Amino acid sequence: MGGVMPLNGLTDQRYPGRLFCVEGIDGSGKSTQIALLHEWLRDEGYAVKFSEWNSSPLVKSTTSRGKKKQLLTPTTFSLIHATDFADRTEHEIIPYLKAGAIVLCDRYAFTAFARDVARGVSPRWVRQLYRFAAAPTVAFYFRVPLDVALDRIVMGRPDLKYYEAGLDIGLSPDPLESFKLFQARIVDEYERMVDEFELTVMDATKTIEEQQRQMRSIVKKFLPRRRRLGAGKPEPKPELRHERPEIKSEQKSA
Repeated sequence: MGGVMPLNGLTDQRYPGRLFCVEGIDGSGKSTQIALLHEWLRDEGYAVKFSEWNSSPLVKSTTSRGKKKQLLTPTTFSLIHATDFADRTEHEIIPYLKAGAIVLCDRYAFTAFARDVARGVSPRWVRQLYRFAAAPTVAFYFRVPLDVALDRIVMGRPDLKYYEAGLDIGLSPDPLESFKLFQARIVDEYERMVDEFELTVMDATKTIEEQQRQMRSIVKKFLPRRRRLGAGKPEPKPELRHERPEIKSEQKSA
C-alpha cells in the first residue's frame, strides 16, 4: 500500500499533487467506488480532477467509427487508446498534478496492459507505449470472482457489443462465451500485475460501504495536509474546480 512501482520506461518524476486510479474487470464496481471517493474528497474541501478512460474528444469519433464498422485490429485499438490516454495526460492529468490537485482516474494505463495483452498484443510493447505515464500514488485493483462480475454485467445488459465481447479475436462465435473467455484473459493479466506494479487489492465482493471505508483509509495516508480550497494561497493555474462523476453501473470498453 506504499505506492505503485514506476511503469516500465517511465522517468520517475514527482508532482505536488496526488494520483489515485481504479482498475478491474467489467462488473467489479470500480466506477462506483471512485465516484464515491470523489464525492468524499470534494466534501472534505480538496481540489479534485476526474478523468475517465477512453473519454478524450480527440479520438472519440474515430473510435466510434472503427467500432461500428469493425475495422479495429488489436494493435490499432491499442494505439487509439494510447492516443486518448496521452491527450488526457497532457491536458488533464499532468497539469492538475503540477497544480497540487488530486487526480482520480477511472482506469489507467493498467487497463491497456490487461486488455491489449488479452487481445494478443506484446506486453513489453504496450508497457513501452505508456512509458510517459505518471506513476499513480495508489492504484486500486478491484478483485472479483469472474462469475460474480459476469452475473452483474449480464443482468444489466442483455446484448453484448462486438468488441466488448472480444469477438474480434475469435475466441468463440457466441458473444456470451467469447465475453467470458475474454474477461478471463483480462483477469489473468491483472493478477500478474499485482506484484509487478504493487497494486492495492480490494475485495470487490464486500459491500459498497466496506470497500469505500477501506479506500478512504488508504487514501487518507497520502493526502496533502494543506492543499484545500480556500486555505492558504490560491491554487496555481489551471483553475481548479470540482467535477462530479456520476455514480453509475460499470461501463464496458473493449
